[in-house]
Amino acid sequence: MLTMYSTTWCGYCHRLRTQLDREGIAYTVIDIEQDPNAAEYVMSVNGGNQTVPTVKFSDGSALTNPSIIQVKDRLATLAPAADPA
Repeated sequence: MLTMYSTTWCGYCHRLRTQLDREGIAYTVIDIEQDPNAAEYVMSVNGGNQTVPTVKFSDGSALTNPSIIQVKDRLATLAPAADPA
């Protein structure tokens, strides 16, 4: 599961949400303008800037304004390896 930190007016956030929906990737959106803790997190991973979209992955890593390819690549590295038969 992804967490996408966003704002209501962010065009890049809207684009990424549309791409995640199209790819069937589950995510939660948190508006950093409504959640001060979320804004602090975004600043902590972006050199003090409130840059969105910032995507947080299940392992705690984050990408700032990623492409859908970058998101899918990161998810692939986090997926559990299949048991060899």
